Amino acid sequence: MEEFRANSGRVGGQFEGARLLLLTTTGARSGKPHTTILGYYPDTTERILVVGSAGGGPRHPDWYHNLLANPQVTVETGPFTYTAEAAVLRGAERDEIFARLAELEPGWAKYQANTTRIIPVVALTPSGDFGGPPGGSFADALLKIHDAFRHELALIRHEVVNAATNGTGTGGSAPLGAQLRINCLTLCHGLHTHHSKESAGLFPALLAQHPESAPAIERLQAEHDTIATLLDDLQTLLSSPAPTTLLADLDQLTEALLQHLDYEEAQLIPLLNG
Repeated sequence: MEEFRANSGRVGGQFEGARLLLLTTTGARSGKPHTTILGYYPDTTERILVVGSAGGGPRHPDWYHNLLANPQVTVETGPFTYTAEAAVLRGAERDEIFARLAELEPGWAKYQANTTRIIPVVALTPSGDFGGPPGGSFADALLKIHDAFRHELALIRHEVVNAATNGTGTGGSAPLGAQLRINCLTLCHGLHTHHSKESAGLFPALLAQHPESAPAIERLQAEHDTIATLLDDLQTLLSSPAPTTLLADLDQLTEALLQHLDYEEAQLIPLLNG
């Protein structure tokens, strides 16, 4: 957890390159905060998903019992910390979502096969404002957000390559897995939202304070428009049952976005720090 907090949600070792969060629950018996590190998945709404696998063991993990007693939790993703409402998914909804997670990560199905209990899937829905790590400046927050997009792009590309290798999507006539499709769409939505806020708020504010930044802002806005087109194309492609050019389109988006983020940081961070 110290490594996670010190590196904006990144860790090394066997969990290097994974989507991770810190979940803080209130102890069902002690009433004290209890923090654990978990993998998570995007969902079709604002909420994210965590799985109470306990390695396929016979008992639910402690954090699961804690949130049953008190569903108000705190989530740390690296760039953001926020309060959330935890809801245990039941019945058909749980089964459908667990199946799509197991399609992307077959280890979940192996864990379920090793235990008689129903491995829970829990949805975490934000219930408060998103805040950055304490003590950081706006420039620091922007860098962390950019780094999170870089990280997510790398994760999704890895997943797309794995899907093609395993015959579960992106190649030939194989269908695209449901969870991988959601991961891609969530990235598209996040980029749309981030760029819209920059165009409407950050860019005008910087222009008002630093008129000399106009050429850089003009270029950045043009790049926003280019990336928006690439995102629209990617979302259209994702509506296909078996998008055969997904990796190529994703690579095109990645190249454009990484160049954009690098240029934006070089131009705007000095102004934000000034």
